[in-house]
Amino acid sequence: MPAPLVLVTSLEPAEDVAWRDALARAMPEEAIATSADPEALARAEIAIVANPPPGVLARMPRLLWVHSLWAGVDRLLLDGTLPPVPVVRLVDPALARAMAEAVAAAALHLHRDLHLYADQQRRSDWRPHDTRPAHARTVTLLGLGEMGRAAALLLRAIGFTVQGWSRTGGAVDGIRVFSGADGLARALAGTDILVNLLPLTPETRGLLNRDAFARLPRGAGVVNFGRGAHLAEDDLIEALDAGALGHAILDVFETEPLPPGHRLWSHPGITILPHIAAPTSRASAAGIVAEAVRSFRGTGRIPTGVDRGRGY
Repeated sequence: MPAPLVLVTSLEPAEDVAWRDALARAMPEEAIATSADPEALARAEIAIVANPPPGVLARMPRLLWVHSLWAGVDRLLLDGTLPPVPVVRLVDPALARAMAEAVAAAALHLHRDLHLYADQQRRSDWRPHDTRPAHARTVTLLGLGEMGRAAALLLRAIGFTVQGWSRTGGAVDGIRVFSGADGLARALAGTDILVNLLPLTPETRGLLNRDAFARLPRGAGVVNFGRGAHLAEDDLIEALDAGALGHAILDVFETEPLPPGHRLWSHPGITILPHIAAPTSRASAAGIVAEAVRSFRGTGRIPTGVDRGRGY
C-alpha cells in the first residue's frame, strides 16, 4: 500500500476539511492524512500544502516533493526549514481565466470612471464625464505568465491597447512586450492603466514605488493583483494625494485580512478588494494535484518544481 499523502495547512478547520474532502473525491485511491498524524508524517513522500506552518515539512523524513494548492509559493519558500525537495506550484487554467476576468473588470472600472460615479452617488451628484474608446487606453501588464497572457488576450478582445513587461521579454501574440529596467521605464511612460500580476521575488518586492509612479502619465490607474509586498504604500498614498495617480484598485496586502482602521480602507483614491481576484477552485485544483500524484505513482518521476532562486 502506498504511503499516505499528507495535507499540511494553516487554514481554518472548516476550510481544511473542505480541501481534504475535495482531494479525497479527486483521488479516492489515495489515503489523505493530516499533519496531526505522526505516523503519516513519518511515512509520507508527498505533502499537499496551503500556507503550511513553518517547520512541519521538516518533520517528514521521507518527503520527496511538495505540491502547493496556491499559484504563488513565495510564502512557502520563506520557510527556512523547508526541505530541499521540489516544490510544485498550482498551474490551473481555471485560475488564469478567473484572473483574466478580474483584470478586465478592474481595467473597465478605471476606464469608465466607475470610482468617480460611486463617489458622486454618495453626494447625490448627477454629472457625466467624457468617455474615451477602449483602444485609446493602454493597459500594461507586469507579468506575462499564464495569468498575464490570459488577461492580455481578454483585454485585447475588449479593445484596449495592451502591452506587457516580463523578466524574459518572451513574445505574446499581438502584444508588445518589454523587459529589463529600461524596458519597464518605456512601458510605464505609455501606460494609462498599470496591472501588476508579478510573482513576489527579491527583484520585484517594492516595485510599485515612487519611481514607478513618477514614470506613469498623470492620472494613470494602478491595479495590484500580485502580492501586497510589491506595493510601497507610502509612495502610493503620496502619488494619489498629489494627483499623480487617478485611482488604485488593491486586492492583496502585506497583512491579510486588512486590519480595521488601516489607512487604506478610508482613502478616497483606493478601492479595496478582499483578495478575491482569482479564487482557487477546490475541485479544479484537486483534480490537478490528483493528476500529478497519479503520474508520480505510475512513473516514479517527480514533477518539476519551481526555481527557488527566482521564486516561481
